[in-house]
Amino acid sequence: MSDSSLQRQPDSPNQQLTDRILARVRDAGLAVDQRPGAQPRRRRGQPATPDPLAADATRTPEQVREARALRRVFLELGDCYRGYRLRTGSSVSPEVRDAAYGFRRKLDLPSLVLVAASLERLDALTW
Repeated sequence: MSDSSLQRQPDSPNQQLTDRILARVRDAGLAVDQRPGAQPRRRRGQPATPDPLAADATRTPEQVREARALRRVFLELGDCYRGYRLRTGSSVSPEVRDAAYGFRRKLDLPSLVLVAASLERLDALTW
């Protein structure tokens, strides 16, 4: 993750949000490292043996760790958004949906920050 590519004005709201997301990703990375076996849980319907051509097989361990940490924070954001929708009874926001699709395509910090920013504009971000 290149923090320098995200640098703007130090006190801008976007930079503050980026810093909060970075802190969450770092914490999630530590949680991924501390999990017993540090292997992802297998979901129903997933093959027991990994495909050798899958992305996890072609990435370095650090890239895999980073991707898992980013996904973990993304799932936390999803929990916040589902709670917000439950409380307000609102339908899915096109802005949030597009930001989520963008994150799933890119799987990087800037796209995760866009998801968080769209939630913050709705006042759905609880942390």
